[in-house]
Amino acid sequence: MYNGSQAMESGIYTELFRPHPGLSDRVNHNIIQSEIEGGVHLDSLAEGAELEVETESRCYRILNRGRGRALISGHPRYCPRPLPVHIHGSTWGGSMLKARFIGRGMCLEFGPVGGRVITTSRIVEIRAIPAKQQQAADDRALVPCRRPPFAGE
Repeated sequence: MYNGSQAMESGIYTELFRPHPGLSDRVNHNIIQSEIEGGVHLDSLAEGAELEVETESRCYRILNRGRGRALISGHPRYCPRPLPVHIHGSTWGGSMLKARFIGRGMCLEFGPVGGRVITTSRIVEIRAIPAKQQQAADDRALVPCRRPPFAGE
């Protein structure tokens, strides 16, 4: 699981966000909240690192391929099997994007999938897949997450 305090201890974040006078209170609040709830910057992950991202209605597996590129699976319609995509980042449900960031309480945005951008339901958990489990899963591509998906999304 990734959270703000672990990120700071690992050196991923060097400085917390300071409210910007040019941004609305709501935008400043959302940015600060994303740091409190935690997440992971894709650029801080090694190529080949694997994440399990649980949303309110699905569970995705993401294999980082660097520079925002990834393999993703977990949605029965859009990515039932590992699909190469670009992870744009996370949103709060609107048009503002925190680029190449996967954050708890936010919606993941990736694409293209059939020419369209996919925005997930809110992320509730992010787990790093240990290298040993990654190696065991290599022969089966990206294995499903631990819990079955909910209906919807």
